[in-house]
Amino acid sequence: MKKVTGIGGVFFKCKDPKAATEWYQKHLGLDTNPYGATFEWYKSPDSTKKAQTQWTPFAQESKYFDKDYMINYRVENLDALVEELKKEGVTIVDKIETFDYGKFVHILDGEGNKVQLWEPID
Repeated sequence: MKKVTGIGGVFFKCKDPKAATEWYQKHLGLDTNPYGATFEWYKSPDSTKKAQTQWTPFAQESKYFDKDYMINYRVENLDALVEELKKEGVTIVDKIETFDYGKFVHILDGEGNKVQLWEPID
């Protein structure tokens, strides 16, 4: 029996889903659509089968789920991205930390939600 094979979706509540979607498109480059954004990847071990992860902001009053959370996004060139985000007025919560598995920093999105950015060392 198959168990979890990846992240199937990221869903979160916010005051204004449309504004949140636009913020993430502008500042973090998500390829958004009316439902949020879809990330495609390949299933393992068969690298010919595509899979996807969905990202969707929900209205604050949604009953679909009831917990708050923090998302970790994989990024490339974290140092350059942080400099660009600073220029755009994005709040950088802390300094970039480096570990043997990658670099991390926390930022605040347009509604003040803490977001973790990760540049992995693959």
